[in-house]
Amino acid sequence: MRAEKTTSAAALEAQSWGWRYATRQKWALRDVSLRIEPGERVLLLGASGSGKSTLLQGLGGVLGGADEGDELGELLVDSISASATHGRVGMVLQDPDTQTILAQVGDDVAFGCENLGVPRDEIWSRVDAALDAVGLDLPLDRSTAALSGGQKQRLALAGVLAMQPGAILLDEPTANLDPGGVIEVRDAVKAALDATGATLVVIEHRIDAWLPIVDRVIVLGTQGETTVVLADGTPDAVLGARGKELAEAGVWVPGHPPVFPAPPAVEPGEELLRGRDLVVSRRRGVPVAGPFGISVRAGEAIGIVGPNGAGKSTLGLTLAGLIRAEGGEVEASVALVSDAGAAADKRNPINWSSRALLTRIGTVLQSPEHQLLARTVREELAVGPRALGLDDEEITHRIDELLDRLRLTALAGANPYTLSGGEKRRLTVAAALATRPRVLVLDEPTFGQDAKTWAELVAIIARLRDDGAAIIVISHDENVLRALHARRVEVGA
Repeated sequence: MRAEKTTSAAALEAQSWGWRYATRQKWALRDVSLRIEPGERVLLLGASGSGKSTLLQGLGGVLGGADEGDELGELLVDSISASATHGRVGMVLQDPDTQTILAQVGDDVAFGCENLGVPRDEIWSRVDAALDAVGLDLPLDRSTAALSGGQKQRLALAGVLAMQPGAILLDEPTANLDPGGVIEVRDAVKAALDATGATLVVIEHRIDAWLPIVDRVIVLGTQGETTVVLADGTPDAVLGARGKELAEAGVWVPGHPPVFPAPPAVEPGEELLRGRDLVVSRRRGVPVAGPFGISVRAGEAIGIVGPNGAGKSTLGLTLAGLIRAEGGEVEASVALVSDAGAAADKRNPINWSSRALLTRIGTVLQSPEHQLLARTVREELAVGPRALGLDDEEITHRIDELLDRLRLTALAGANPYTLSGGEKRRLTVAAALATRPRVLVLDEPTFGQDAKTWAELVAIIARLRDDGAAIIVISHDENVLRALHARRVEVGA
């Protein structure tokens, strides 16, 4: 039985609403109509690129004005234009970096409350309660820049919970969390809903954890340029009666597992990269993990696993030659250096030029926005090949192949920043593949993917492994590790 409500829940409504980015030809959403009653707890599903995040951003009032795109119909919160509401809706965006505002943890969580005019004494009690609820046990003066991706997700959620809004909108809030963190964050959301009666709309591709606390499932899809509601009802009615149909459309449905590629046909080959007594750090003089002894071999996948904040991404970036080791060393093989007479200091990738790294070690960062450089998707894929001096015919061939394999052809002329989170992730993976590196470091490569694009992305990575590339995967997605038959390296165990 739910606790007595302490705040009024918000009603959310879309009336023939649509949004088109000024820099993207297709409508992200068009002609969608639905109403979410006060206090409902809704799981919003759909294939990658179906417009889920755009709808959530519209309800949160953060899409921008007419100079950023075209809008149709009405989007309402409590019968008022969503863009005109203040404090009624709290939202956690897909990329938590975009919501990290202030330099210290406590100040960042307090920011929303301060803007709402909450009394000072009450603000800090809310801050403490919100950080405790999401399991972020850190000093209030801890630098937000020093947090891992998973910790930033918790921080963003804490900021929303502290505001005590009438509606909580969550876009993949647990995508970068370890399994224990997923349940902890889910329970924190449930406790907030039970205490306040707030409305919930949550987008998740991996839905098992959220099914126990939602009472309605809405599935979005597209027909031409029109967005349609493929299904709308209770979880049992939607996922039970129509589970097979929705799974075929790309929706993650319990009981319908993703397609795994075939296991490796041959044993791993030569060693390409080695870490000896490796200690890693985000800031010089402050080690976070190690020492490690790691051998990276051709034709093998390695899975770096461990809890949030343990140093997984830091280890990956160190192996990739993008962060200097705190202790020990990273050494590339002569085969990877491709120069038998190279000086000893050139065996460490941290000493290589950007061009030297391009064909040897490719990296996909945890946050796609951190490595987007060009104005269009096609131009983004051309950055690496052009830096290598490839001819136009070869560049076009590589780009067209990657656009097709990763379902990005229709978006070739779009601004990368207008893509959905899942589309951005596929783009950054494609950009890394365009230079055909011998070693590929992938940080949460399947973030934001529907069941179909997940299977396609994993199949591409498996083919690279089978063609002799070494794959280093940093992920909380156990299915990825199993699908790639990855050898596990524990961090923070």
